[in-house]
Amino acid sequence: MRTDLVGIVLWLASSPLAQAASCPATLDFSLRTLAGEERVRLCERYAGKVVLVVNTASKCAYTDQYSGLETLYETYKDQGLVVLGFPSNDFAGQEPGSEKQIKAFCRLTYGVQFPMFEKIHVDRARAHPFYQKLATLAGGYPRWNFHKYLLGREGGLVASFDTALEPGHPTVLRAIRQELDRQGGGK
Repeated sequence: MRTDLVGIVLWLASSPLAQAASCPATLDFSLRTLAGEERVRLCERYAGKVVLVVNTASKCAYTDQYSGLETLYETYKDQGLVVLGFPSNDFAGQEPGSEKQIKAFCRLTYGVQFPMFEKIHVDRARAHPFYQKLATLAGGYPRWNFHKYLLGREGGLVASFDTALEPGHPTVLRAIRQELDRQGGGK
């Protein structure tokens, strides 16, 4: 009988209902990979990680931030950081290309390996529900390309960084390192 009880408890803990209950609201979204057909449930893929969410654009004065984002990802991914890029054409038409063009540009020009997702809207008027959730928690929507939201391992908003703050800026690095250290094993 004890074996049956243990089996039932394990089954309940792994059930879709239990998993949905443990999914942070900030990651309870399913989005398509950039220029792909695979849909990724953010919670399943990134829960338990420190997540830096960035709206990107290929024809912006800040486009070179792709290099810094990739450096962050490569430096801290083994400690639990993931950078998620979301191309958006909301600001001055600076991301006009197709998803296929954007993906090629990011890979060939900046060697981007961090996860990139479908082209979405991030501005207040048309924001995707994912960005609506982030903006509500942060108290503001992105005002330009390369705005950054930092989520902790439990999915809570840790910080929101304006476009001008480069990925390697001491303020950004400090927030990431503190979150990695606080939650288990930073550098």
